[in-house]
Amino acid sequence: MSMILSASVVRVRDGLPLSASTDCDQSMGMQECRKYFKMLSKKLSQLPDRCTLKTGQYNINFISSLGVSYMMLCTENYPSVLAFCFLDELQKEFITTYNMMKTNTAIRPYCFIEFDNFIQRTKQRYNNTRSLSTKMNLADMQTEIKLRPPYQISVSELGSANGFSHVPVGLYKGTGKISAAPHQRLEPVTLPGIVSFVLSLLCGALNLIRGFHAVESLLQNEGEDFSYVIAFFLGTAACLYQCYLFVYYTGWRNAKSFLTFGLICLCNMYLYELRNMWQLFFHVTVGAFSTLQIRLRQPQGKSPDYNV
Repeated sequence: MSMILSASVVRVRDGLPLSASTDCDQSMGMQECRKYFKMLSKKLSQLPDRCTLKTGQYNINFISSLGVSYMMLCTENYPSVLAFCFLDELQKEFITTYNMMKTNTAIRPYCFIEFDNFIQRTKQRYNNTRSLSTKMNLADMQTEIKLRPPYQISVSELGSANGFSHVPVGLYKGTGKISAAPHQRLEPVTLPGIVSFVLSLLCGALNLIRGFHAVESLLQNEGEDFSYVIAFFLGTAACLYQCYLFVYYTGWRNAKSFLTFGLICLCNMYLYELRNMWQLFFHVTVGAFSTLQIRLRQPQGKSPDYNV
C-alpha cells in the first residue's frame, strides 16, 4: 500500500529538528531511514532545494525554503507529485504559523512540536486520496516537477566518507543537479549584517586614504618603506572582499571569509607602528564582526509560490 509514513521540519543551517510526526513503527527498514534522515539533515545546506533519496522500499523527499527544510518518508510506490504537494502544504502552513526570527533563534530540538498536529492531519488526508481537496491543482505541481525535477541522491553518495563533497557543482538547480554557487540566494539581510557591511566599507575607505598618503610620503621621501603602501592597499582589498562575501554566495564562502579576516589581522600587525591601539582594535574587531555575519547569513531555498 502506498502511503506517507512520517515527516519532519528541520533547520537548514545546522540540521536542528524543529518538529516531527510521531510514528511507532520500529521495523529495521524504518530505523535505517531515520539514520538517513539524520545524515541528510547535516547536509541540507549543500543540497538543492528539492531532492529525493531512494532507499529500496522507501523514498525520502524534501524541499528547502527560507532556511527551513521539510522532509518526508513514504513508500517507494507513493506518487512523487503527491509527495511534493504534501511537502509544499507543510511549508506554507509552517511559514504562515512561525516567523523567521523564531526559527533562526530556536535552540531546543523540537521546539515547534505542536506543529505535529498539522503534520498528522495532513498525512492522514494524503494517505486517503479520496479526502484530498478537489481544489488542489496536481497538474501545476506535475508540470513543475517535469520542468525542474528533484535531485536524485544515491545511497552510495550518502554513505561515502566525504559525504556530498564529491557531487559535481556548476550545474543548474532544477535539472537534477546541484546548482552553481553564484545562483544560490542568501537569507534576508539583518540589521547587524547591514552594520557590519557599512563598517567594512568604512575600514576599506580608511585604509585606502592612508594608502594614498603613504604613496605621497614615499614620493617625497625616498627613505620611506614601500611595504606600508602594500599593507594599506591589501587591507582595503580585504575589507571590500568581505563586503562581497556578505552580499553574494560563492564556493568555499566561509573559508574565504576566515582567510580574509586573517589577512586583515596580518596587515594591521604590520602597521602597528603607524596606528595606535584603538585604531588596531577597531579594524580587527570590524573584521571579526563581518566574518561572523558572513558565517550567519546562510543560503536559502526557493521562496514559496503562493500564486499571487
